[in-house]
Amino acid sequence: MEIFNRRESEVRSYCRSFPVVFEKARGSFLFDSQGKQYIDFFSGAGSLNYGHNNPRMKETIIKYMQGDGITHSLDMATAAKREFLEKFETVILNTRGLDYKVQFCGPTGANANEAAMKLARAVKKRSNIVSFTNGYHGLTSGALSVTGNSFYRNEAFINRLNVAFMPYDGYFGDDINTIDYLRRFVEDSSSGLDLPAAIITETIQAEGGINVAHASWLQELEILCKEFGILLIVDDIQVGCGRTGSFFSFEDAGIKPDLVTLSKSVSGFGLPMSIVLIKTELDQWKPGEHTGTFRGNNLAFLTAAEAIRYWETPDFSQSVLMKGRVLENLLLDIQARFPELCAGVRGRGLIYGLDIFDPAISKAIAREAFNKGLIVELCGTKDNVLKVLPSLTIEEDVLAQGVGIIDQAIKIILSRLQN
Repeated sequence: MEIFNRRESEVRSYCRSFPVVFEKARGSFLFDSQGKQYIDFFSGAGSLNYGHNNPRMKETIIKYMQGDGITHSLDMATAAKREFLEKFETVILNTRGLDYKVQFCGPTGANANEAAMKLARAVKKRSNIVSFTNGYHGLTSGALSVTGNSFYRNEAFINRLNVAFMPYDGYFGDDINTIDYLRRFVEDSSSGLDLPAAIITETIQAEGGINVAHASWLQELEILCKEFGILLIVDDIQVGCGRTGSFFSFEDAGIKPDLVTLSKSVSGFGLPMSIVLIKTELDQWKPGEHTGTFRGNNLAFLTAAEAIRYWETPDFSQSVLMKGRVLENLLLDIQARFPELCAGVRGRGLIYGLDIFDPAISKAIAREAFNKGLIVELCGTKDNVLKVLPSLTIEEDVLAQGVGIIDQAIKIILSRLQN
């Protein structure tokens, strides 16, 4: 680790939680330079929904490169981009009755959110954006303005004007409908809230602590947006691309956002790729008005097209939902056996959080789990939630084995506390 400590910036973070040198990866497993195997419940922060080195995607890349396929193309038309767009249109959009134009932007999710908000402001000719408590939308200046966590915001010295934060679903408890709260601000011309151009939300706040919005809350939010001429942006960067069991996380709610941002697992292979889906009538960009050098990653187009093939039948979605039920039951069993430790279990599909009362204990559990061969991230306001984010292709026995390591880690930490 010497070279990393000597030369890499202090801004590095994940390597501090997982202090080994990783060398290989396959499916749901990582291997360090000493050959130790780790079950991966992190999945590249949601960028590897189809596992490490997915063999179908890897073979596609190798064949393409051997044929001297184009790797970089800005926004020029290529065979790889055509394949992705055709697959995306027929398998994803048409089967769901969705009519979106596709904007390729810079390679990160923050780039997509910046583009979506920029377009919303241009279309509506209004500057204000509403975001929600505990929301996370990226760390570039525009995306950071709608990210709630003070850890990222306090010393950024950004212009925080033209963004207002409202309470997310459940922020005040289950008895208060926060859409009613938001509506009161929007309809009252003296509330101090400028009529927003757009409202941006996640259906599940992943970094915020696995806070799951009810379908009814999302439906009411869409109704509110339509009533007041506000564009609805759904950030599906971490919980889209199948993470909740359906390709888009908002499908179960039956809503059709005006703009949708996708990144992370849209490429399926961990390759940088980011897109904005735009309702056709809102695609009012002028040519070249929003650009980016790396919006033409053809290797990502190839693997993204291959990823979409998983969705050609209902089988893959059903397998994710089935494994999600297994995961939920395993975590609920842990909560039932350690009620003094576990505050709750939240999630959908294959994203779940185990809420721990004491943040110091959650951190100790994650460290012990890593020592035993499991990579699991923390999230939530105080890093008090163990975020279980396995690949969607994980085998059920490996899923159970990983949760078993969390169980063992909890027992070890509790034993230490009692001694």
